[in-house]
Amino acid sequence: MPSRTASSRPARTAAALAALAALVLSACAGPSARLGVGVPVGPFSVGVGVGSGGVSAGVGTGVGPVGVGVGVHPSGQVTGGVGVGASVPMGGAHVGAGVGSSTVLHDPYRPPQPPAPVEPSSGGPTLQWRDSHGRIVPECQVRGGC
Repeated sequence: MPSRTASSRPARTAAALAALAALVLSACAGPSARLGVGVPVGPFSVGVGVGSGGVSAGVGTGVGPVGVGVGVHPSGQVTGGVGVGASVPMGGAHVGAGVGSSTVLHDPYRPPQPPAPVEPSSGGPTLQWRDSHGRIVPECQVRGGC
C-alpha cells in the first residue's frame, strides 16, 4: 500500500500552484477581480460572486478550460462573461484561477441611446438607380414624381 504522504504530494503541489496562480491573476486583474462559489447542477454551475461591482448571482457552463456565464446584480444589471481557467480538487471542492472578460448586457437604469443620425455624404459619387436592363432611372421616376 503506498504511503499517504507520497500520494498527497502532487495534490498539495497542484493546490499550491493554483493558489499562486490565483494570487498572480488577481493582482493582474486589478479592479475587476472577483471571488465566487458555484454549485454544479448538471452541465451548469449556479453560483454567487462578489467583486468590485458588488454581489451577483449567475449561471455558467464550460467545456475544458473555457467557460461562459450570465450574472444578475441586485440592481437588475445583467452581465455576460467568458473566461479561461483551471482548477484542482482540494478536499470536497475545487480551487482554481482564471482570467476573463465581461460586458453589460442590460442595465435598467441606463437610458436608451438614440440612434445616430444618418448624414448625407457630400462630395462622393451620386447614387444612380438602374432598371433591369441597366438603363439609368431618372430621380423623379425613383421618387414617383415624373
